[in-house]
Amino acid sequence: MKRTLSLWLGILALALMPALAQTPAATGKIHGRVINPTGAAQGGGTVSLSTDGGSTAKFTFPVSAQGEYTGEAAPGTYMIFYRAPETPAGKMVDSLRGIKITVGEDVVQDLDMSRAEYIKALPPEQQKQLEELKKQNAAAMNANKVIAALNADLKTVNQDIKEAESARTAAAQQLGAGATNSAIEAKATELREAKYNEILALMTKDTEAKPDEPILWTNLARAQLGLKKYPDAEVSYKKALALESAAKKQNPEVLGVINAGLGEVFARQSKVAEANAAYDAAAKADPAKASFHLRNEAVVFFQEKNSPAQVAAADEALKVETVPANQALLYYIKGQGLVMNATVDPKTNRIVLPDDCTDAYNHYLTLAPNGPYAAEVKGILAQANQKIESTYKAPKGKK
Repeated sequence: MKRTLSLWLGILALALMPALAQTPAATGKIHGRVINPTGAAQGGGTVSLSTDGGSTAKFTFPVSAQGEYTGEAAPGTYMIFYRAPETPAGKMVDSLRGIKITVGEDVVQDLDMSRAEYIKALPPEQQKQLEELKKQNAAAMNANKVIAALNADLKTVNQDIKEAESARTAAAQQLGAGATNSAIEAKATELREAKYNEILALMTKDTEAKPDEPILWTNLARAQLGLKKYPDAEVSYKKALALESAAKKQNPEVLGVINAGLGEVFARQSKVAEANAAYDAAAKADPAKASFHLRNEAVVFFQEKNSPAQVAAADEALKVETVPANQALLYYIKGQGLVMNATVDPKTNRIVLPDDCTDAYNHYLTLAPNGPYAAEVKGILAQANQKIESTYKAPKGKK
């Protein structure tokens, strides 16, 4: 019993000793990187300091995934060595001697296995494999640099396209409320062309750097289309289409965009049959956006003042369009195409609209009674002395 009491008193006495009486050991710091023979960071494993040639490790520090280590050690001269997670006991991957740790200093010491001394010590077969690996790594790094540059350019291109599409709004804001429509349109054209020329320069460079990437050719074609370089745009879109069609895993959205772009190229040149085929291919390639592509076809023909083509395109788009606002636009486009076939009654001097034209206009007013074209449509129907329907009903005999 006395022995037990004496032991506990001893422990108690140590516990009650003032903290100031304990002097911390003086240390120095060390940090660095582990680099594998290819020159890349070597993640994982441990770095150790030894005073007996590596038989025992006096201080050991973990190596991060980025190949970095850091730690503290008592002053002295050490051998430093690296062990990978799979290194057998008693073995090491690399080592260096004469590493001096000094109190209060931070030593920088890398373990660089790409050094000539280390490489020369490897067996010839490993040296050969290492050279091949270095070549592959260099090629991969170069490819990554190219891809990074391409992605940066594509980001710029996406912004340029947005700004080109909103050029008229920007022009109106820049010129102010007193600007004429002709001045606004001239400024918008200037802004638009500047953006498309920037895209053209970037994508010309990038298609040369990576000629097997469909999206680059697609953007190049978009710029050429915006600058009305239709033959060039056709060539670029067809190049993009060939590349995407040959891909192991085709992207429906990209195929849709390419075919629709090709359709616009043809529509702008009054090649109606070719345009119809291209827009149909876009709708087939990307069914989720079929209505979008077919509606755009009607809009493009409307902009080109190709009345028969815009009527036919509007009818095709209406077969798949489900959004009321978009349906209203298509009926307006159809009506505007059919109104070109209106005649004048010689007895009354009133406009005589084709039945289908009246139907289209009344469809529009039912779907968009306060829409942007409502006043215009009501005016046309009034001039033709047609009854304006607030709720449209198809005439008898029509579906």
